[in-house]
Amino acid sequence: MTDYGEEQRNELEALESIYPDSFTVLSESPPSFTITVTSEAGENDETVQTTLKFTYSEKYPDEAPLYEIFSQENLEDNDISDILKLLALQAEENLGMVMIFTLVTAVQEKLNEIVDQIKTRREEEKKQKEKEAEEAEKQLFHGTPVTIENFLNWKAKFDAELLEIKKKRMKEEEQAGKNKLSGKQLFETDHNLDTSDIQFLEDAGNNVEVDESLFQEMDDLELEDDEDDPDYNPADPESDSAD
Repeated sequence: MTDYGEEQRNELEALESIYPDSFTVLSESPPSFTITVTSEAGENDETVQTTLKFTYSEKYPDEAPLYEIFSQENLEDNDISDILKLLALQAEENLGMVMIFTLVTAVQEKLNEIVDQIKTRREEEKKQKEKEAEEAEKQLFHGTPVTIENFLNWKAKFDAELLEIKKKRMKEEEQAGKNKLSGKQLFETDHNLDTSDIQFLEDAGNNVEVDESLFQEMDDLELEDDEDDPDYNPADPESDSAD
């Protein structure tokens, strides 16, 4: 007859010596404990970590122990799901044998894989950003390649905008034409226009100044009197041009 209690006590002693800094007993009946598992340091010294909680069933190791994720650091939900699936598979494969060390070792390897995946994912993200930046730079210097399709789209948009401009201009010109009065309309509308010149002269009065220096003395002007010309004949228009 299998002494399950003895096997469980022996395994607990072994686990405590293997994981002195990460093994913690939670209870003795039923035996329950935690083991903290940390991955190897990845790029930039990042790590992922989980604390596994195990509880022996009455007939362990012929029955699988109870297990759960007690706590975790830097793990995604899908990572936790993968770890639980891994524990279920390993427990099924190792029934009949003490298995806690095997389960913890499998989780340790899984955490190392996760760190590598994080590194790979970051490298891919970096490459993607570099590619996007390169594509953006190409677009900046080379523009969008002209195709029949995008040219027709551009032309349709351009024609529509041009038509709107023409309509707006025509509307403005039409409105301006309506608002512009003819001379007759201005005269009929503003009754001051018919007296404006007279009013101007009256307002000026004696204030109108004439610069007499602009005119020569009449005596200084050499004007030829046609009557003094002996050949002048008032009845003959051509007599003046005979000279």
